[in-house]
Amino acid sequence: MSQTDRPRPDAVPPSSDAFGPLATGPSLSPPFDDPVLIFGLAMVIFLTAPLVLKRYRLPGILGIILVGAAIGPNGLHVLERDVTIQLLGTVGLIYLMFIAGLEININQFVEYKDRSVVFGLFSFVIPQAVGTVVGVSVLGLSVASASLFAAIFASHTLLAYPVVNRLGIATNEAMTATIGGTILTDTLALLVLAVVVASVGGALDAAFWLQLGVGLTIFFVGVWLAVPRIGRWFFRRQGEESYFEFLFVMAVLFGCAFLAELVGVESIIGAFLAGLALNRLIPESGPLMNRIEFVGNALFIPFFLLSVGMLVDVRVLAEGLETIVVATSLIVMVIVTKYAAAWATGRVYGYDTDEVLGMFGLSVGQAAAALAIVQIGFDADVPGFDQHMINGVVLMILAVSLFSPVLVERAGTALAAARERETYDPTETPQRVLVPVSKDSRYGESLLDLAFTIRERRSEEPIHTVSVVRPETTLTGTEARVAEAETLLEEMTAYASGAEVPIEEHTRVNHNVASGIVNSIVENRITTLVIGWDGARSRTQTVFGHVIDQVLRGTTRLSLVARIREPLKTTERILLLLPPGIDRNDGFSEALHTVKLVAEDTGAPIRGLAVAASPEGVDRFSDLVDPEVPETYSSVDDWDEVLTTLRDELKPNDLVVCMSSRRADVGWQPELRTLPKRISTLTDGNFVIVYPASTKRDDDRQFLQFD
Repeated sequence: MSQTDRPRPDAVPPSSDAFGPLATGPSLSPPFDDPVLIFGLAMVIFLTAPLVLKRYRLPGILGIILVGAAIGPNGLHVLERDVTIQLLGTVGLIYLMFIAGLEININQFVEYKDRSVVFGLFSFVIPQAVGTVVGVSVLGLSVASASLFAAIFASHTLLAYPVVNRLGIATNEAMTATIGGTILTDTLALLVLAVVVASVGGALDAAFWLQLGVGLTIFFVGVWLAVPRIGRWFFRRQGEESYFEFLFVMAVLFGCAFLAELVGVESIIGAFLAGLALNRLIPESGPLMNRIEFVGNALFIPFFLLSVGMLVDVRVLAEGLETIVVATSLIVMVIVTKYAAAWATGRVYGYDTDEVLGMFGLSVGQAAAALAIVQIGFDADVPGFDQHMINGVVLMILAVSLFSPVLVERAGTALAAARERETYDPTETPQRVLVPVSKDSRYGESLLDLAFTIRERRSEEPIHTVSVVRPETTLTGTEARVAEAETLLEEMTAYASGAEVPIEEHTRVNHNVASGIVNSIVENRITTLVIGWDGARSRTQTVFGHVIDQVLRGTTRLSLVARIREPLKTTERILLLLPPGIDRNDGFSEALHTVKLVAEDTGAPIRGLAVAASPEGVDRFSDLVDPEVPETYSSVDDWDEVLTTLRDELKPNDLVVCMSSRRADVGWQPELRTLPKRISTLTDGNFVIVYPASTKRDDDRQFLQFD
């Protein structure tokens, strides 16, 4: 059989298209071709396979892959791996890489980018070098063919990423390095593919290198600079959380994936870069992120796993010794070289055994890039890339598909357990957030966004909302006001459900609104208050106005008075103002921890201005407070210099946060009375005044990190 006559391993029978046979109606016997039946069967598989394997403590994604192998064209042949399955599988892989980019802690990624680069280089260079030598010496391939053979397993697919996502360890430094290294590893492997294929076609000239280099540079720089700007512009104008935001994100995702193909690299590179570019604009705690993850985990990613499973054909073991030799070589080398890369990175940066095994398990996965390389090499008639090579790659994918999720599950469970012990210390007074709302507020959902952001990531406590109604002269009138308040609270609850954050509603009747809020704080043991301020002056205003001032006098809890007019996700920088002596306040560490949670969730660095204080001292104290975020501090002489600096530096996407004190607390000074109003005249954007708790909490240690 000639090279041009060789059958494509995933070719679609000529008598069918994506929707079934052209000449006849839907088949009611296997292989099924009715689209409704195929889709329904897929949903049953996605539901039952993970549940069954969960009983045996195995990763659910493994079940979908095994069922795909069993019902695919190389198994019971219940389904064809036709154009529809391939399309949905490709979409699932693109979606998987996009979510991986979104899930990365971007501040940690930038701060430890050297780890991603080092692991990416180790994960590519070690397999590439070993594979090239083995290809030449053992398999008898030419140097070009051996280089392409090595590139098959020098790349990796984050096959076990759903396990990482479920365990919540994507922000672990080792996992971040592995995920970040993917973009370098796959890009280099796919560049090897482009170079080898061009050399076989005789087009490896200066024009080829120029086109490839310029195209990649324009693509990476263009996406990194343009996508965040376009995203901020869109989110600032799309006021309501809706499906338009989701559609915008999908348009950016697949637009970047297509542009990546145009410049000569795989679409998964564009998808990953799109996730990184949108990372700061899609908070982990918000409804939009929840929708993105829900659609991916429930639909697209399972189709990718099913598609991978349908490639498996164990019958190739009986086709001769050559396939077994190729498959064995690939399996042994991918395991040895990927572990060597993880071990070397772990030695360089001091990662423990579980982190090294997690890196290894996540990077040993093979699917899309490996298939793309062997398929394109097969189509381009690269010497040595025959049916045996394709069968060997499929067997390798089967082996690592079974191995990778199990290893990541075990290592990831240990990492998650260690994280729970180290950084979360639940006590008898867990964090409880209260958000007062009223019918006059236009920014109730924005206050909820702020509450989502400062809520502890693994807290099971609901966010409390309260609406205080003044009684009317008649009982009927009061009941009508209560019903109106309940409707408002139900709308807030519906909004929070999009982020899967539980809400506990409270409606109170009280002649004094401030008293009603304070009573709710006491009765529900609230630790953090988030209350909105419209910036307007009232006739009885002292600092904010009659109600807010009374609330601040009536509670000693951590309180955030916020004017949120723009989406928090568009924040590019946090300007933190620190009054003299504020660090001596009992609740300062908790308040700083809260500000840093906002910085972590929005990906915005902190620019601190400390009034009449040593910036080095503030910086040293801040280093003790979780989480780690990019932050710089400088000293200013007085409040006039603060306002001058704000006037000169303030940008539309900045969030101004000012630490303040109640009159009887440490750090209070008369300038703090007029500061909120003076700030409001300098910016039309967002700002928050933070009042630390006046009495030290017994569990204040949970906001600090100790070596």
